[in-house]
Amino acid sequence: MSEPLLNVVLLRPQIPQNTGSIARLTAATKSRLHLVGPLGFSLEDRYLKRAGLDYWPLVDLRTYPSWEVFAEKFDERRMKFFSARVSTTYVNARFQAGDFLVFGSETTGLGAEFLRTRMDRTYVIPLFEPRVRSLNLANAVAIVLYEALRQLGRIG
Repeated sequence: MSEPLLNVVLLRPQIPQNTGSIARLTAATKSRLHLVGPLGFSLEDRYLKRAGLDYWPLVDLRTYPSWEVFAEKFDERRMKFFSARVSTTYVNARFQAGDFLVFGSETTGLGAEFLRTRMDRTYVIPLFEPRVRSLNLANAVAIVLYEALRQLGRIG
């Protein structure tokens, strides 16, 4: 396959239904999906397959056993990270073709230690109700991915 316009990276995803929905989203936008382990489910999981429906043949999927293996292959300067625990909003990110949009697990996110040296490239989707800790991972990926596509002139 040719190089994708955008890359979606899920680091240690835990919920197969979210990953299946994100796989469907990446198929629809012709983005590449990178799953970085350890995964909280099997790629044969029925809920994962059901959420992706019959679009799995259209998913440009790559898997890696760990962040270290993934990071050896790609330039971290092309990566943008997303967390509920920062203040710079995703609309301030300047997306470029070939960017990697990195999201953490549903339960722990990316983690403070992981983000410590990456804060200059970390963004948040603002929430307006303080009792809500974060958005569903699939929703967060969709919001950011479509903003990146808009900035790249693919929408509007």
